[in-house]
Amino acid sequence: MKIYIKYMVSNRCKIAVKEVFKSLELHLNKLELGEAEVLEPISEDQLLQLKNSLLNKGFELMDNKRAVLIERIKNTVIEMIHHSDKTIKVNFSDYLSESLNHNYTYLANTFSEVQGMTIEQFIISHKIERIKELILYDELNITQIAYTMNYSSVAHLSGQFKKYTGLTPSYFKKLKLKRLEPIEEIGTFKYY
Repeated sequence: MKIYIKYMVSNRCKIAVKEVFKSLELHLNKLELGEAEVLEPISEDQLLQLKNSLLNKGFELMDNKRAVLIERIKNTVIEMIHHSDKTIKVNFSDYLSESLNHNYTYLANTFSEVQGMTIEQFIISHKIERIKELILYDELNITQIAYTMNYSSVAHLSGQFKKYTGLTPSYFKKLKLKRLEPIEEIGTFKYY
């Protein structure tokens, strides 16, 4: 049985969710960002306990198909940008379509309708945040970061970085800003 879980965006989240399932003596077959597969059927009582236990840890069960799809899109983007060791060398629209078995136009329209932003804006905001991390880690130079994040050039990366942060990557590096956003808050509108 597959169970979809909202706000599960990092490996730490996976550990916390795994503990919840273990405490309820539910056996996991598979656990990925936003998704758990349980070996045995779950009773209504167990489902209620699971829902409450997950809520206590800051997660939510999802049963709405659109909400599940949106979370799957988000988690696929997050996994690819933040948790993959591979150099990003794919077209995101093709990757999302293949990963989620849906036409990209359908995914894009649904995402925009629900989130109030495009998938592209969501991807760019995550790429910018990942670039900030890579700059702060100081293990790669800007040229290597541009290659790793699949930018056509350093100028393209620099232009997009400046557009979203107001700073050039080199100026950001000089400032050593440590204001990284938590993954779950990237790509959400903030009202001040």
